[in-house]
Amino acid sequence: MTVTPHLVALDVDGTTITHAGEMSPVVRDAVRAVADAGHHVTIATGRSIVATTPILRELSLETGYAVCSNGAVTLRLDPALQQGYEVIEAVTFDPAPALNLLRSERPDAVVAVEDLGVGFKVSAPFPDGELQGDITVVPWEELVAEPVTRVTFRDPNGTAEDFMGLAERIGLHGVNYAVGFTAWLDINPEGVSKGSALEIVRRHLGVEPAFTVAVGDQRNDLEMLQWAARGVAMGNAPDEVKAVADETTLDVDDDGLVPVLQSLL
Repeated sequence: MTVTPHLVALDVDGTTITHAGEMSPVVRDAVRAVADAGHHVTIATGRSIVATTPILRELSLETGYAVCSNGAVTLRLDPALQQGYEVIEAVTFDPAPALNLLRSERPDAVVAVEDLGVGFKVSAPFPDGELQGDITVVPWEELVAEPVTRVTFRDPNGTAEDFMGLAERIGLHGVNYAVGFTAWLDINPEGVSKGSALEIVRRHLGVEPAFTVAVGDQRNDLEMLQWAARGVAMGNAPDEVKAVADETTLDVDDDGLVPVLQSLL
């Protein structure tokens, strides 16, 4: 039987790897089986480039595409290139209006702006392990001085519910934002999401819209799950994410990605 190549978009944290940062061997094998069958497995994550490339290596994904920074950065993967990839799109925005507004409401929060392919510039240290790459503490003026692909606003003492209320109360205009499962707020250029970047990837690959699958677990996956012909929410996803998905699979700790991938073989 001939398999019609699908574009299979996979979130990372809470989907492909557990919240403890571990990838199950059965998940790894299932991803490889789907890729080896001819499907276009595309990692689509809020992670930066430097935090995404180790996942690509672990999955032996050397060709195709990857979507980083919640859709603001798209990579073309090619093992012949020095870094193994090239940035084919990086959408930036002026972070100053949103950051200054947020800072006035939560002055104790810490802020990170992505330094593309390097790491992050931060207002103060983040909790250990939350950011990858080179981390440099800089003055506030430097954080807001130049256009960036993504901003992360983090309050280690807050909750996700605090941040959802904050975002709704102050009204973040001209940007796209998503609240994480902790007090973590990612801000991207307006109109940019995993879904918007994946649509560009789909056109590059020449895959028909009917042959698109996406699996995710968080609010930054909403647009991606709605974009896909088959959007699958992880069992550990919030109710609002499950509500937009076409189906729900098992929890990440129960290797919920595996039955979804096996259904493509």
